[in-house]
Amino acid sequence: QVQLVESGGGLVKTGDSLRLSCAPSGSSFRTYVMGWYRQPPGKERESVASINWSGGTSYYADFVKGRFTISGDSAKSTVNLQMNNLQPEDTAVYYCAAATSGVTDYDYWGQGTQVTVSS
Repeated sequence: QVQLVESGGGLVKTGDSLRLSCAPSGSSFRTYVMGWYRQPPGKERESVASINWSGGTSYYADFVKGRFTISGDSAKSTVNLQMNNLQPEDTAVYYCAAATSGVTDYDYWGQGTQVTVSS
């Protein structure tokens, strides 16, 4: 069974950078869209960024535009999130997601990786 595994989280200071990575384990699968979500403490999960392999288009939430960059390898179904100029409000558990049946619904999720930004 395929699982998504995130890595790269940690504790950083305001203004620092982190790079999150996500890769499938178990076996390979074809993905149409991959993305990152996050869940801040006490809040609901929210979309951060996504990438559509067929068109090579990317989406970013307004609160990360200009600071975060999503990239990856469609052949390997891996996705990265480069996070620059991190702020305390970026503190959250970050989840990787993959859509394997189409471009509208994510059907695979990672277990999450904690990102904590201290002021």
